[in-house]
Amino acid sequence: MVNILNINNIPDEYTIDFLGKANTSYLGKAAGSDKVYINIDRILPGSKSAKYHSHTKQEEFFIILSGYGTLRIDGEEHLIKKGDFVAKPAGKGIAHQFINTGDDVLEILDVGTKEYGDIAYYPDEDVYYLSDENLVFHGNSKLSTWDSEPNK
Repeated sequence: MVNILNINNIPDEYTIDFLGKANTSYLGKAAGSDKVYINIDRILPGSKSAKYHSHTKQEEFFIILSGYGTLRIDGEEHLIKKGDFVAKPAGKGIAHQFINTGDDVLEILDVGTKEYGDIAYYPDEDVYYLSDENLVFHGNSKLSTWDSEPNK
């Protein structure tokens, strides 16, 4: 079945609000996409798109639809504005986050691959998130006596 929808009339169940500071419309999910996600993220002035993070398997592409702000990516900050776009390859440890430093809503088309087994890493907090398992680990809880030798 093919779902033809209009961007100005996304069913409510496909838009999520984040504390009144941002929201995401899940266009790909609404249309029935299996292998890629297509979202529109709207970030209010002074707010952030997500915590600063990277992915082990998920590749992403972003284009700024309106507004301006700051893209924090790979340890640097870049001013971004309407029409700018950037790709974030998978598995290279490139952390990223959008910050609305402007006066209007920052609207971003966010497209990426859906990857089973993807691990998100949040370097500011040294936290790992295994989304498929909904498990979170702190990097400080490293084991100093464990090794992979099965015959000890």
